[in-house]
Amino acid sequence: MGNQNNLTDDEDICVTLDMDDGTQVECEILTIFDVNDQDYIALLPLDEDGEENEEGTVYIYRYFEDEDGNPSLENIETDEEYEAVEERFDELLDEAEFDED
Repeated sequence: MGNQNNLTDDEDICVTLDMDDGTQVECEILTIFDVNDQDYIALLPLDEDGEENEEGTVYIYRYFEDEDGNPSLENIETDEEYEAVEERFDELLDEAEFDED
């Protein structure tokens, strides 16, 4: 799945996350990307009207698919891993912004 850059796609694919507090959050998939042979997914939480959140919050998780193609997410456990993933995501945002110009 790695090295996909969906930041400029017009097709919005959404998923529903079950949060630890029992609530559900609808999120738009921004992109799935690779860092050090591990896939990650960036999700944009949507408000109750299905619009982008005003705070600009983005959730990033480890992303896996089983042999049948069923997706699963896992929390990023260390600060070092998160910093590397965040840096790569920022690069993807910069590339997408550059491509729009």
